[in-house]
Amino acid sequence: MSEEIKNNNETEVKDEAQVSLPVEIVGINFREAGKIYFFAPNGLKLSVGEKVIVETARGVELGTVKVANKTVSGDEIVSPLKPVTRVATTADIEHYEKNRAQEAEAIAICQKKVEAHGLGMKLVGAEYTFDNSKLIFYFTCESRVDFRELVRDLASTFRTRIELRQIGIRDEAKMLGGIGVCGRKLCCSGFLSDFVQVSIRMAKEQNFSLNSSKVSGACGRLMCCLRYEHETYEEAIKHTPPVGSVVKTADGDGVVVEIKPLAKEIKVRLNDNDKDAPKLYKCQDVKVISRPSKQAKQKDDDDDVFED
Repeated sequence: MSEEIKNNNETEVKDEAQVSLPVEIVGINFREAGKIYFFAPNGLKLSVGEKVIVETARGVELGTVKVANKTVSGDEIVSPLKPVTRVATTADIEHYEKNRAQEAEAIAICQKKVEAHGLGMKLVGAEYTFDNSKLIFYFTCESRVDFRELVRDLASTFRTRIELRQIGIRDEAKMLGGIGVCGRKLCCSGFLSDFVQVSIRMAKEQNFSLNSSKVSGACGRLMCCLRYEHETYEEAIKHTPPVGSVVKTADGDGVVVEIKPLAKEIKVRLNDNDKDAPKLYKCQDVKVISRPSKQAKQKDDDDDVFED
């Protein structure tokens, strides 16, 4: 019995050692700002920007190298890695561009058939796999739809496998692209490979108006850029008296009515001058007498809602 336990332990140690062994990988994505997937370079020395042919779960695809050959720990990947088939040739790239042109035609045809079947779905885009073994249509819809007849109709028209994939409005914005309120290309379609979690609390900590039109992106959801400085604000807020705190200043005691964490400044309304405008002080120039109660803070959190 002890010998069996010993053998099992040895097996577990070997498995852990195998997992942690260094592995050579390359990172590849299949659309601009798309998620990066790891593949085995298969003896090829690849540079960032090179086009390659790989086998994926949905078929043969042409991708772009985003991470050149590098070695990572085995526990950073999901084994086994699929190998890169080959570097794309000029003919491969021409075939890829031809597919992109055909996708525009496919969208127009599919849109007519959606209308003919009377389906309440919004067609967003279409995508051929590199080997033309599958044609994927992306759509949004507020309710469930039965598109089985539509799939049969499309399959008979395009003579290939058809897949209809429902996506969310953030994915729709990523696929369609556009210009943000900052005047630059949408982050999601420009460089964000994954969507980040964003909360209304982040907007409040950065002193944004809680009006939905001020903090929402083109997709109607909270702007992804609210996340970028979140950690910086969180750290600065730790050293800033919160709104509602009673502080002692050179001009007397007062209540904090506004904070500027990054500037390390607060605005204080002095107790004996309620009608006067709040005064600006540096955080290091005041002494905190008391902070708001937990009940008051909870009420403040409950008020974190969008204004219509």
